[in-house]
Amino acid sequence: MEPRRQFYRLYKQYHSSDCISKYSSIARISYIRPSARTITDLRSRSEPRVFPSSGWENIEPSFLVEEENIPIYKPEKFYPVRIGEVFNHRYQVVGKLGYGSTATVWLCRDLLDHCYVALKVYISSTSVSQEIEIYNHLKTIQSDHAGQSCLQSLIETFQVRNPDGHRNHTCLVHPPLGISLDQLMPLLPGKVMSSSMVRTTMRNILAALDFLHTEAQVIHTDIQPNNILLGIKDTSILSRFEEAEVEGPVPRKSLSDRTIYVSRPLPISLGTPVLCDLGEGRLGVENQKGDIMPDIYRAPEVILNMKWDNKVDIWNVGMVIWDLFGHCHLFRARNDEGKLDDGQHLAEMQAVLERPPAEFLARSAKSPQFWDANGQWKGPVPIPDHDLETLEERLEDGEKEDFLRFLRRMLCWFPEERATAKELLFDPWLMHGLFK
Repeated sequence: MEPRRQFYRLYKQYHSSDCISKYSSIARISYIRPSARTITDLRSRSEPRVFPSSGWENIEPSFLVEEENIPIYKPEKFYPVRIGEVFNHRYQVVGKLGYGSTATVWLCRDLLDHCYVALKVYISSTSVSQEIEIYNHLKTIQSDHAGQSCLQSLIETFQVRNPDGHRNHTCLVHPPLGISLDQLMPLLPGKVMSSSMVRTTMRNILAALDFLHTEAQVIHTDIQPNNILLGIKDTSILSRFEEAEVEGPVPRKSLSDRTIYVSRPLPISLGTPVLCDLGEGRLGVENQKGDIMPDIYRAPEVILNMKWDNKVDIWNVGMVIWDLFGHCHLFRARNDEGKLDDGQHLAEMQAVLERPPAEFLARSAKSPQFWDANGQWKGPVPIPDHDLETLEERLEDGEKEDFLRFLRRMLCWFPEERATAKELLFDPWLMHGLFK
C-alpha cells in the first residue's frame, strides 16, 4: 500500500468514528474484552509486564505523528517515553492517552498499589512549579465542599532524567480520567450536547469553581472543553485499554532516539465531569494582571489589559456552554487572514453585549483604540449584524428565553455584574429537571 494512504488508514483506525459503535444513544469505542481471569491477574500483578516487541504497524519516518505536528515541536525537549517503561520504580506505562505542546500523557499501572494512574510527562523547558504550588495548596484545605470531587487531584510529582543525560522532566501523577469533552463532542448526535447534558456537565464545573473561588481562593483561567474530562464509572475500561495494547499494539514511528506512538482513545466512561489542568491557575482571586485564557474565550477585561479577578472564570464558563450547545464558537476573534485580532473580537462582543458602558471603557488605556470619547465604535472592522437571539437556533420559546437569560448572567462587560458560580448553580435554567 502507498505509504501516505497506509498512514491515514492507520490513523483513522484509532481516531475516527470507524471504530465507534452506539451504546445507549451515545457513541462508545469498542475494545477487546479480556476474560474475568485476565483482569484478576492484572490486578494482582506487582512485576512489570512484558509488552509485545512486534506486531504493530510501522509509520513511515517522513510522516509527522501526533506531537510532531505541533508548530513549536522540538524532539529533544520531549522525554522519549516507551510503552512498558517503568517510572519512579512503580509506574509502568501501558499506553498513550494524549499529547500537547508541553507534555505527553500516559496510562500507567501502579505496581505497588495495583491500580491505574495517569502520568503527565512535561517537556524539559516547562516549569510547573505554579501548578504544583496550587495542588499543594488545595491539599491543605479542610473542607466538605462538594465541588472538591469535581476537580482533578494530584497523587505525586517527581523528576526523571532524559536518556541524553542533559535534561530533567517533571512528571505529575493523577488518578485516571476518561475522555475530554473535546473528544466527546464529535461522538454525539449532531456533534452537540443536549440541554440536559449541558446542565449536568455545568453543575459539576460550577461546583468546582465555587470551591476554587470561595474556599481555595484560586482562579482557574483556562476552562475549555479539553480541560473537562469525564470521570470513570467502570474501571474495567482501563484493563481493557491495557489488554488492547497487548493484543493489538498501536501504530508507531521508530526513530534512532525515540518512538512516536499513536494515542489509543479510551471509551466513553459516563462518569462525573471533572475540571482539570491547573497549570494556568492563579492563587488569589482579585487584582490579577496579565494575558490569560484561551484566545477565543478571553474576557473583555483581559483583551483590554485591565486588572482581572475570578470573574474571568465565569465569562469562560459562558463561552464553553455556548460551544457545547452550539455548532460553532460564539466569537471567531480572527481577521480575514485567520489571525487573532482584538478589534474583530471586541466588535463581535459589542454585537452580542451591546455598547460597553463609558465607566467600563475608562478602566483601560487601550479602549481609545476601539471607541471614541463618546463610546462610539471606531475599530478597524464593522460591528456584525447579529445578536444572541439570532445566533441561538436550537431552542424555542420559553426555553430559549431562559437559556439566554442564564447566559447573560455570565457575559457582562463589567466583571462585578457577572453572577458567582454559586448563584449560577441555582439558576432556573440550570436547575430545570433536577428534582423530577
